[in-house]
Amino acid sequence: MNMIKNILGRVFATWALLMFVLTMLIILLPSWAMGLLPEPKRTRWFLALSRAWIGVWLPLSGVRVVVKGREKFKKGENYIVVCNHNSFMDVPVTSPGIPGGNKTIAKIEMAKIPLFGIIYKRGSVLVDRKSEESRLKSYTYMKRVLEMGLHMCIYPEGTRNKTNLPLKEFKDGAFRLATETKKSIIPAVLFNTRNVLPQHKPFFFWPSKIEMHFLDPVTTDNLKPEDTKMLRQKVYDLMWNYIEANKKAV
Repeated sequence: MNMIKNILGRVFATWALLMFVLTMLIILLPSWAMGLLPEPKRTRWFLALSRAWIGVWLPLSGVRVVVKGREKFKKGENYIVVCNHNSFMDVPVTSPGIPGGNKTIAKIEMAKIPLFGIIYKRGSVLVDRKSEESRLKSYTYMKRVLEMGLHMCIYPEGTRNKTNLPLKEFKDGAFRLATETKKSIIPAVLFNTRNVLPQHKPFFFWPSKIEMHFLDPVTTDNLKPEDTKMLRQKVYDLMWNYIEANKKAV
């Protein structure tokens, strides 16, 4: 059975990749043209386009996405969304899944991929994690994203979780941003993205159901920058406990 699954997984990967490239080419020119628009209109229009794109690609690839908790986002407010990170499938799910305009912190290396890099840049705050200057610039830009009324999506684990634990240790950045800007945090938990694109199997894709759950907002109105670590631990515990309580049901 494992041999059959491995063969099928590579067949599905070929199909998913082909559909990804073909559908991406359709939106490539409009995505490039949106660079002429001012922010935040550029990002809002791009998100509408990318939602349509991903909304076609995922079903074509056999992936069904269930999103719960969109009502946690109050109209007229923007948030810092912190999300667990298990797979390369996370970004195609989180960015379209977050209601309203948003940007995602993303590594700069992916922006260098021909053609795809044009689309990647539109929805991202790029950062070179090896450069202190780049990290400072990205932090400043994330503040600007929030000032524009957009949501900012951050993966506080920093990199994909390759352990068997529900979460890796969180970095401080998202929580320092929250205490400085007084923006509430909405924790987001992804389930099953690792099943679709397993980390330990190169060029393997398995059609599955993915779920994205938004938890209750964590307010930061009364917090100061020195409360960053306390806030980080509070959100970490909320997400850890939610994953543990729901992973079997999902």
